[in-house]
Amino acid sequence: MKQLSGLDASFLYFESGNAPTHIGSLAIYDQSSAPGGRVTFKGILGNIERRLHLARCFRQKLVRAPLDLDHPYWIEDPDFDLEFHVRHIALPHPGDWRQLCIQVARIHSRRLDLSRPLWEMYVIEGLDEIEALPPGSFALFTKIHHAAIDGVSGAEILAAIHDLEPEAEPEPPAEAWRPEPSPNLVELATRTLANNVRYPFRFLQTAGRVAPSLASLLRAAPEGDDAPSAPAPRTRFNGPVSPHRVVEGRSFSLDEIREIRRCVPGATVNDVVLSVCSGALRRYLDHHGELPEESLVAMAPISVRAEAERSSAGNQISVMFVTLFTQIADPLERLERVHKETQNSKVSAEAVGARTMTDITQFMPGALAGLATRLYTRFGLANSIRPFLNTVITNVPGPQVALYFTGARMVALHGLGPVMDGMGIIHPVFSYLGRISIAVTACRDQLPDPAFYAECLQASYDELRAAAEAGSE
Repeated sequence: MKQLSGLDASFLYFESGNAPTHIGSLAIYDQSSAPGGRVTFKGILGNIERRLHLARCFRQKLVRAPLDLDHPYWIEDPDFDLEFHVRHIALPHPGDWRQLCIQVARIHSRRLDLSRPLWEMYVIEGLDEIEALPPGSFALFTKIHHAAIDGVSGAEILAAIHDLEPEAEPEPPAEAWRPEPSPNLVELATRTLANNVRYPFRFLQTAGRVAPSLASLLRAAPEGDDAPSAPAPRTRFNGPVSPHRVVEGRSFSLDEIREIRRCVPGATVNDVVLSVCSGALRRYLDHHGELPEESLVAMAPISVRAEAERSSAGNQISVMFVTLFTQIADPLERLERVHKETQNSKVSAEAVGARTMTDITQFMPGALAGLATRLYTRFGLANSIRPFLNTVITNVPGPQVALYFTGARMVALHGLGPVMDGMGIIHPVFSYLGRISIAVTACRDQLPDPAFYAECLQASYDELRAAAEAGSE
């Protein structure tokens, strides 16, 4: 039995009926590479079953402390049922991209069952009219609660169910899996009492580390034109969210993005991604007559997972806030400003210290955090409190070699993320095999035209690429 960190548990406390806090991935496969040219659902179940030992979150479920007075625990689920978690559906004819997005959005909008291990997989067939996909392709939509993983550990779970060759087999477990009995109320109450006695002393130790970090942050804070513009302006994406979701996305050449970044000395692939999203938001809001004079602000999670922690589950993240300069029309100028802004934001994040911020969340009272979330939603405070951000843009580097699932070759990979009151749009970014996908998950009421937003992403990328090519001549 292992206790969740405060950061992991916060994703449980802040979950509401309209705002589940799981993340997801949508992978698409060409099954012609599988033995016999065909993958069966039975074969998929067997493949996953042989790999359950490669990721702890597969068979671990939550046990919550009495009255949420302490953070929950993970135990090995004695009632684990693989066929509950892996499901099989098909799109109706014609089976095009829009149908796939609608189906995935519907599944993504539903909360996970907190009494079971916090993940589900959906094998989706019937992808018959999606451009550039081989005949007979299928998708695998996976959703896992954010309390169990962050983007980096999620990518490692993705690796756990894939191979580098079509007929490869996983290494068998070193020892047989053993379930754990659920702890009784007395044991949980005893642990809760002991932890709550120790927390004040741990908090004082953490506070002692925070003080010099805050002083460093004040010294590192940029001034003048380079100062971050916070809070963010209010947009359609900063109100209460409905229970309904939309998903979309576009895929771009990673080599082309690397070429674009060379137009601005020191710029990174992530700077280009932020600029493409900035241009899409600018174009979309301007089309609807809603572009603010002030720049939109994005939150960009940063992985702080050490090499020794690469195989651990849970969240090891910090964040930086980035001004997107959506008020600037010129795409290259916007990229230059975004690059400079990310440099300043990284200095600020490092000054505080990601580990220190993670430690602070350990002292978050679960019951109070859950109550605060319910009150925030019930009284519609998202409409009255000025937002600190407009969107989240999270970039997870993926493998640049071909991956195989039950013998089928992965040909595309897209991400999905959670939205919540006050932040109704998120851009999960994945790279795989020379391509980088910029996806969007949003509240359907706030983004009723997701296909048009995908066109805005494409137009923003095309505009930036054309400007970069013209600037290099």
